[in-house]
Amino acid sequence: MVTDGVGKPITLPGPARRIISLAPANTEILFALGAGPQIVGRDTTSDYPEQAKTITDIGGGFGELNLEAILAQNPDLVIASMLTPSEQTKALQDAGVTVFTLGNPVDFDGLYTNLHTVAQLTGHEPEAEALVGEMEERVATIQGKMAKNSQRPLVFYEIDGTDPNAVWTPGPGTFIDSLIQMAGGDNLGANLQGEWVQISLEELIARDPDLILLGDALWGGVTVESVKARAGWEALTAVQKEQIFPFDDNLVSRPGPRLVDGLEGLARLLHPELFQ
Repeated sequence: MVTDGVGKPITLPGPARRIISLAPANTEILFALGAGPQIVGRDTTSDYPEQAKTITDIGGGFGELNLEAILAQNPDLVIASMLTPSEQTKALQDAGVTVFTLGNPVDFDGLYTNLHTVAQLTGHEPEAEALVGEMEERVATIQGKMAKNSQRPLVFYEIDGTDPNAVWTPGPGTFIDSLIQMAGGDNLGANLQGEWVQISLEELIARDPDLILLGDALWGGVTVESVKARAGWEALTAVQKEQIFPFDDNLVSRPGPRLVDGLEGLARLLHPELFQ
């Protein structure tokens, strides 16, 4: 018996062999553990690794799940996320499908727990041990480098700059907040209220970050040039010194194995001198 992220215990007769993933992080975890061949359906936003795109798309993401397509795959396990709407989870359970909701970690220990849990559900415990061990070594390497660091730049991570006068940024207690801290920086949003927060241009100018990271560069098409052209943003030191960098948000917003890639990427941006 395994208890999921919403406190629901489930029991499987054996390792799941026909799995449907309802979140891109879940899909990445499954592939990283060697359970990719066991996936028979994935949500629309699951696009990594490349092999995931060849698996049957059952909807979801920001749209509706295709219940008929899910049932047609005869799954013995559906792995949902904490972001999966409860009505979708209930519809699957009402149809007799076993649903496991994977918790949303806020640090690496929580992520390692998720990896071991999914490994237990899918019969890949040895692979999880190896993967977690490798990730722990890489995290320790970054921590060792940061122990030599005495300067901590103030970092503004932009999640959504659709309204440049009220940009969304990660607040305290989020994995992105934790990653910035571990990478040797201070998250500007750490003293705001809420996990995902809008900050006014006035407050942003008052705080004056050393670096601006564009988490909306890939999905939103935001560029360094477009940020420099925003009215009022020329007052920011990071803009004046051209300390604006696009960043692959998938590496820090999807709670899967690539979070360690995100940590390494952040550390290199914040402290390039430690990687020369």
